[in-house]
Amino acid sequence: MVNTKKKVNITEETKIEVQETDIPDDEVNWCSVSLSEVIKNSNRIEASTFSLEAKHSREQVKNSKYKLLPINGINSFTNAYHRPRFRRIFLEKSDLGIFQPSQITEIYPKPDSYISELTQVDIEKLRVHKNQILLTCSGTVGNVAYVSKTLDNNIFSHDLIRLTPYKDYDSGYIYAFLRTNIGQLLIKTNNYGSVISHIEPKHLENIEIPNPPDILKKEIHNLIVKSYDLRDESNDLIDEAEKLLIQELQLPLIEDFKPKYYDKQTDIRNFEVSLSKLNNRFDGSYHIPLANCLLAHLKNNAGEILQLGNKLFSNRIILAGVFKRTYVGENEGVPFLGGKEIMQLSPNVEKFLSRKVHNKLIKNSLEVKENMILITDRGTIGNVMIVPKHFEGWAVSQNVIKLECSSENIAGYLYAFLNSCYGNLFLQRETYGSVINMIDDKNVAKIPIPLLKNKEIQAKINNLVLEANKKRYEAYVLEQKAIRMVNEKVIYA
Repeated sequence: MVNTKKKVNITEETKIEVQETDIPDDEVNWCSVSLSEVIKNSNRIEASTFSLEAKHSREQVKNSKYKLLPINGINSFTNAYHRPRFRRIFLEKSDLGIFQPSQITEIYPKPDSYISELTQVDIEKLRVHKNQILLTCSGTVGNVAYVSKTLDNNIFSHDLIRLTPYKDYDSGYIYAFLRTNIGQLLIKTNNYGSVISHIEPKHLENIEIPNPPDILKKEIHNLIVKSYDLRDESNDLIDEAEKLLIQELQLPLIEDFKPKYYDKQTDIRNFEVSLSKLNNRFDGSYHIPLANCLLAHLKNNAGEILQLGNKLFSNRIILAGVFKRTYVGENEGVPFLGGKEIMQLSPNVEKFLSRKVHNKLIKNSLEVKENMILITDRGTIGNVMIVPKHFEGWAVSQNVIKLECSSENIAGYLYAFLNSCYGNLFLQRETYGSVINMIDDKNVAKIPIPLLKNKEIQAKINNLVLEANKKRYEAYVLEQKAIRMVNEKVIYA
């Protein structure tokens, strides 16, 4: 048993100090908390509400060699604001796609839903604009993104802080600063180190960060701009690949397919399924006529249709089993990504699996390699990602199916089809479950994949996707360089 002596001193500032003796420094983190801090933190005294790292981070920033400026407010870096709440009128499809705050970190986000122009809100003021910084302000606080071509002029919900810099070159610098560990701690905790779950633009007036020379800020800004330019270029290549795929297969819009229903006299969509086509599936969603229409079209326009489990496409389709996780520190384990994080170029990895405990499972089922294809298999089903180079060696959750492609000569093409709305229709068709929907490796193996008659076009589609994936890695490298510059030349200078 450790012999611990505790002594409480009431100072002039009414500070409660707990002095520990005989406790190794590397086993226990401790700090002093004043009574005024406890009161301002709603009288909460549990340790989890006070972040020791946050207190140290604020001290580090105060000791900066550069003058400090608030992020928002008078004589600050930016004008920060968000939009008021509004009641939305949703439509199945419209020209007004709306994104959710959680999507800002995705490499290539798609609209979460669609709203009507009759919605009682100034829609133009919901749009975000190039060179702005976006910051999530509730739920998961502190996710940050830079607005480039991909997000420019798109509509986001009210619950997202928009930061417009007074000087253009401050934008990339602020983004890079907020992506550092210290930047994240400053956003996610208040002045007293207590963890917060919601922030307002006015809170940014109390967060001060260093203001280095313009030449340094411009260098950091340019790295971020180039990083996001590469992401935009990669998204353009993905779009080009999908356009070629659609043209070669002569695919109409999904909504232009005309499924045949059993009884057209009723408002309820209904259809019949012959016993020979039942496939031991009694759930109606599997037999939707729309999927059958798409499959019939592909049979008429593709060179050949094979299932995804065919050896021509895949060596393995991996579904890791459920397991009890053992997490360790950042320098002691393997980065562990969940289903949402795989859609991000540079996720904030917070979980690290113990290699000592899970080494066999990591090697066999969790570890990913460049150009593998990842498919979310429960909750939000059918999100598809091709693994960039910097993910290689990381572990991905058992809630994500991993497709080990037979070669690089087919990996890009498979991604292009599975990532399209047509491939997604086949993925959704395989869904099963009553409370929590899911798919498994056996379902994914049955997904029909059309091969093109024109093999040169198929190869071009494949190469476009692989080139896009390389650009994403280059974008990641540039962003990491910018973050290192902030750490080395600003925070710890």
